[in-house]
Amino acid sequence: MEGNKKLIISRRAIENRVKELGQVITLDYSGKQLVVIGVLNGAFVFMADLVREIDLPLEIDFVRIASYGSKTYSSEEIRLTKGIELSIRGKDVLLVEDIVDTGRSLAFIKEVMEGLGPKSIAVCVLIDKKERRQLPLDINYRGFKVREGFLVGYGLDYAEKHRHYHEIYHLTGHD
Repeated sequence: MEGNKKLIISRRAIENRVKELGQVITLDYSGKQLVVIGVLNGAFVFMADLVREIDLPLEIDFVRIASYGSKTYSSEEIRLTKGIELSIRGKDVLLVEDIVDTGRSLAFIKEVMEGLGPKSIAVCVLIDKKERRQLPLDINYRGFKVREGFLVGYGLDYAEKHRHYHEIYHLTGHD
């Protein structure tokens, strides 16, 4: 079942917030050696728009983890299925994620990145959803806080569908 959608964040609100984040990140990383690392698959849309708003030379890479599959909740097992290819040793890393829910996936990725010797690691998330947070996390750049609901659109998916929407929706009836 595809489910019903309820608009949560409009296209205009997303565009405005991504532009604001890009401006702040540009100021914060001026004169630094920035590497932006996106978490596939969900963060690719957000990250593409974000890096175009960061007015600095930067490098881009991606990681991929497996934890959700087609479920609507995070599994206990998290594994890295694609590591970064760039060296981040001594560089400032901006880790870009689509959504932080339990915090387990982001904590796992951050721990892996810390082992590669970066100068710093900051976190930028489109959606901070604390409904089921299990671990405390430092989120340096936050697009939106959303209290609850299963979200799709703008890169967020359910069973690899719904990523293509320009807006973010709460998906209901997806069981």
